[in-house]
Amino acid sequence: MHPHDQAPVEARARLLAGRDMWSLPAVPELGFDGLVMSDGPVGVRGTEWSAADPSIALPSPTALAATWDTALLRRAGELLAGEARRKGVQVLLAPTVNLHRSPLGGRHFECFSEDPLLTGELAAGLVQGVQSGGVAVTVKHFVANDFETERMTADVVVSERALRELYLLPFEIVVRKASPYGIMTAYNGVNGTTMSEHDELVNGVLRGEWGFDGFTVSDWFGARDTVRAALGGLDVAMPGPDTVYGPALAEAVRAGEVPEEVLDQHVQRVLELARRTSVDVDLPEVDGQALAREIAARSFTLLRNEGVLPFEGSPRVALIGGLAKEARVMGGGSAQVFPAHVVSPLEGLESAGLDVSYARGADPSLRLNPAAFTLRTTAYAEDGTVLGEFPQPDGALQWVGQMPEGVDYATLGSVAMRGTFTPDVSGDHQIAIEGVGEFRLTVGGDVLFDGTTAAESDDPFAAFFFAPQKVFSVPLREGAEVEIELVHRLARGEMPLPFVGFGLAHREPTADPDTLLAEAEAAAAASDIAVVVVGTSKEVESEGFDRTSLRLPGRQDELVGRVAAANPRTIVVVNAGSPVEMPWRDDVAAVLLTWFPGQEAGHALADVLTGRAEPGGRLPTTWPAVLADCPVTDVTPVDGVMRYDEGVFIGYRAWQRSGTAPAYEFGSGLGYTTWSYEKAVHEEGVLHVTLRNTGSRPGREVVQTYLAPAVPDENRPSRWLAAFAVAEAAPGESVTVTLDVPERSFCTWQDGAWRPVPGGYVLHTGHSLTDTPLTTRLDRS
Repeated sequence: MHPHDQAPVEARARLLAGRDMWSLPAVPELGFDGLVMSDGPVGVRGTEWSAADPSIALPSPTALAATWDTALLRRAGELLAGEARRKGVQVLLAPTVNLHRSPLGGRHFECFSEDPLLTGELAAGLVQGVQSGGVAVTVKHFVANDFETERMTADVVVSERALRELYLLPFEIVVRKASPYGIMTAYNGVNGTTMSEHDELVNGVLRGEWGFDGFTVSDWFGARDTVRAALGGLDVAMPGPDTVYGPALAEAVRAGEVPEEVLDQHVQRVLELARRTSVDVDLPEVDGQALAREIAARSFTLLRNEGVLPFEGSPRVALIGGLAKEARVMGGGSAQVFPAHVVSPLEGLESAGLDVSYARGADPSLRLNPAAFTLRTTAYAEDGTVLGEFPQPDGALQWVGQMPEGVDYATLGSVAMRGTFTPDVSGDHQIAIEGVGEFRLTVGGDVLFDGTTAAESDDPFAAFFFAPQKVFSVPLREGAEVEIELVHRLARGEMPLPFVGFGLAHREPTADPDTLLAEAEAAAAASDIAVVVVGTSKEVESEGFDRTSLRLPGRQDELVGRVAAANPRTIVVVNAGSPVEMPWRDDVAAVLLTWFPGQEAGHALADVLTGRAEPGGRLPTTWPAVLADCPVTDVTPVDGVMRYDEGVFIGYRAWQRSGTAPAYEFGSGLGYTTWSYEKAVHEEGVLHVTLRNTGSRPGREVVQTYLAPAVPDENRPSRWLAAFAVAEAAPGESVTVTLDVPERSFCTWQDGAWRPVPGGYVLHTGHSLTDTPLTTRLDRS
């Protein structure tokens, strides 16, 4: 009998219910001091949704996946562990291992890949790094949470085979290879049962078959029923204080609806989590800025290069695009962190000493970005008493679940954001209120707005992830200081937790769109090289909604076409977390994907353009020419049901079956050198691959091997990723890498078990999915 079995039922049940947005309560009766959780995965935000305590911002998970480098992800995990410990966080709410089933998935930037093996192996590396620092992970979202539309209520209908071979597989790999301390259950249901109550998958598969010995936590507000959750294997219900656990769970135990031994199993897992995260470890010293810069360059994926990269000599560079000056370095939603600084492409190229002229050209969005000048925020009680004053690094304020020190949400009446702005240019500046509710905006003593702004959606979370903007044009003079004040008067709305979220946004005077495009053409024509930075916007890639198109927003496609016509040496830098259409891809000299590259974006871009670093990325997901070509696109449930009728054929598996060629296939990517694949030898489950750097520069190659049945089988993909490894070599040097080809690669899920499929097989080894110069025949009969 455990000592905690003697504690009152109420105390044990309290242990399993969130105290607030991010923590579990201290329970002295159980010797439990509480635990703090925080969102990742690109950094550790901490308990405040604000820039008051800055975080290192690493590149997005799709960028991490593009490195195909498990050792690099382990280093990223070690950095995250150090950040967590610095912020007093014991549990990191990451990584996300859901799959890129459809390119329209709005949150795919937070996931790794369309391939379950690549996803699982990379996530395992990250988990090992985080937990080496005594910080827990929660691998999420278990399971089949691969879309955002109706994500909190939809039921996914999926075959057992597809569930096992695709959607469960990344979780299984992480559990078996990295022993994660936590798993987060998804909002959605699977085959009729909500995942926070899924006894078959949580207690049966996760704990029973795979031997998972950590704790499970609901997605936030994802636990709906006390008894079904407790019996279904959910250990912790977040956030608090209002959850289905705590007093409700104690009452269910006393009523005999939940056996006391089930309660104690949940309690034991949380106490074990506390033990695991109380270990004192010596973390390696990690330079966060340097690692963020290294990962970004290693993730950049060069898809086309007609002899323009890396730069030679000292070219005159026309840098073009709104995103070149106002960088977007992470996707929207709960993955957001607040770095101390962000290096834009313009800053990065200028700091590298390049001869740069800038032209805006086009923007991905009409929305204004948060004001970049220094502000201060003051919180007032309803009677006008000052509750606290806080630094405000930019114009975006979000207090979610937890108010700043000294601020009581119950008595909070208004929040004022104030600052002095000194314009760099004269003209009509755009200043916007971002948010829902009552506001007063004053610029230079003039009240521009005093009234109420309305929500654009019935969803209370929409006001958080994507608030409306009300824009005003204000004539300002260069060098003339102006005082700006934005006051927000609170009204307790529908948000199910303490919440204050609004913003002050700004954009410098700009010419009309046609003039901007013409200026970009002129800048390109007057330069040796044109670098056009394009990408998606907050309206396109964010948690909370799916995409409706793969087109670049705004007039960015037109911008690229016009610049390319003006300068044949045009390089297009695509800043997006997941695929976009690139109708101009064959008309430009180079295409470089930078994903969402984190805080050191500009420095990493300069490193790659100048050849200081090699672009190391390979596509973790197939990039289509147009959305209409994609074999799987559906992200919209019908009558509350999302049917995965395509079975095991998603991603490149589906593309190969459809017979349609994508723009760029899975695994694609160029470096700055060339490689010759010389031989591959398979023995006892290991493939030894020898390759040579045949170029004039040192380089890194991602060696990929795909398994295929020797005789095509319409029920199986034509080939699938079996193993991968990173090779490095100097010019002329030969190197041999070893790849473990697991026995599972030869199996399929049939009749409730993994069963090997006998017959002949071929291992295809090389640069990408079909660029595989080496073949190795195997007989499994």
